[in-house]
Amino acid sequence: MSPRLKKPRHYNCPYRGDTEEVFKPAGTPLRDLEQIVLHRDEVEAMFLCDSENLTQEEAGKRMGVSRGTVQRLLAQARKKAIEAVVLGKALMIKSGEPSQ
Repeated sequence: MSPRLKKPRHYNCPYRGDTEEVFKPAGTPLRDLEQIVLHRDEVEAMFLCDSENLTQEEAGKRMGVSRGTVQRLLAQARKKAIEAVVLGKALMIKSGEPSQ
């Protein structure tokens, strides 16, 4: 039995995901840093809930996914972002395949 297919997600964030972007601490070469990958759907969930001040339900409707999926994406994204900032790691926004 194969896993269920992912629902297509709708993106409204100004970040278009055409290229990969990396945010890192100043003064440290990227090759010396551990990289944390932040997927486009996680960025979208954070943008809608934290920047646009939408509820998880409203963000889910805009993205075409359930509220529970938005909640999971937010938790993952926030954990990755705070880990990168506090522990001085590079944060890479990756386009393409959404997170699992």
